[in-house]
Amino acid sequence: MFKYIIALLFYSVTFHAMSSSLDKPYHHIIDKKGNTIEFRNPEGSPERMGKGSWSFSKFNNAKKTLDMTIPEDHVVPKDIVLKNIKKFEDKDYILWIGHATFLIKLGNTTIITDPLFSKNVGPLIFGPKRYVDPAIKLDQLPKTNLLLLSHNHYDHLDYSTLKNFPYKNTFSLVPLKLGKYFLKNKFTNVKEMDWYEETKHKDLNITFIPAVHWSKRSLTDTNKTLWGSFIIEYKGKKILFSCDTGYGDIYKNLGKKYGPIDLLLINTGAYNFKAMGIERSIYHTTPEEALQIAQDIKAKKVLGMHWGTVVLSLEPIMEPPKRFKENAKNFGFKDENVINFKIGEIRDLDTILSD
Repeated sequence: MFKYIIALLFYSVTFHAMSSSLDKPYHHIIDKKGNTIEFRNPEGSPERMGKGSWSFSKFNNAKKTLDMTIPEDHVVPKDIVLKNIKKFEDKDYILWIGHATFLIKLGNTTIITDPLFSKNVGPLIFGPKRYVDPAIKLDQLPKTNLLLLSHNHYDHLDYSTLKNFPYKNTFSLVPLKLGKYFLKNKFTNVKEMDWYEETKHKDLNITFIPAVHWSKRSLTDTNKTLWGSFIIEYKGKKILFSCDTGYGDIYKNLGKKYGPIDLLLINTGAYNFKAMGIERSIYHTTPEEALQIAQDIKAKKVLGMHWGTVVLSLEPIMEPPKRFKENAKNFGFKDENVINFKIGEIRDLDTILSD
């Protein structure tokens, strides 16, 4: 009888652990107890190519050869940006603050994405310094209602910005296991999301979807937190904020499930690491790969970002927007439907989405 009870308990525990593991989707890596301990990219995603290894000295030496000349029209003066925010306050608009940081106003909701206002992207005072300031200062930011965070890399999750963020009651949507950074900084309304999860905010519907990327902030936390992209549905239109991502077959599936997308915001910079012995980045799209994703996901229009702010890779700093526009027709897009902003540029959303 005793042996029977022990066996029953063993099979019960084993079955529970197996059930827990079966309940977890592919991108969750679990321990023996069925708990998620890491995350991974969607099935079929590319794996790192080449045998390159990271060397700060090699990267910095290669970086010195870059032409850092910034075109005069790359940045809108701050006083004009502030006037335009006031001018557009009753309209739906998109404003590029720089890198992956946008203000997107939809009705009564003002969204900020991956807020980065620090002078450098790294821990404390370390990491690459931005060569272009944010379009506005953090204390000039209009009232936000919704914050979307894509992943935990320093150029997206900026701890100093979170610490000094003026609107701590902003509804903040973050990937799984990233909520702690917001709670530590006294944000009061934070929701962690898994891939394919949906939530509502006022008249918006937001879906968190996969991206081909990774996460890391220290030597011991590689892929311990999730990453991804956000689809924002508003008045029958869909805007996809996708940063960072590499190319993967998952986008064909996402296009079937969620397409068409009215406007795709996607990274077009930080792809060249050849000096490091890395043939290409699998975690940041080239401009051409960004256009391929736009095609796969059935985007009507596509706006490039993640360039023109800070040197994270070794392509010429003004190459991404040039290649992005030059290759539009190769992927079935009209020139006017492949968009580059100036830092600080603001556009009426109705104008952007018009046919």
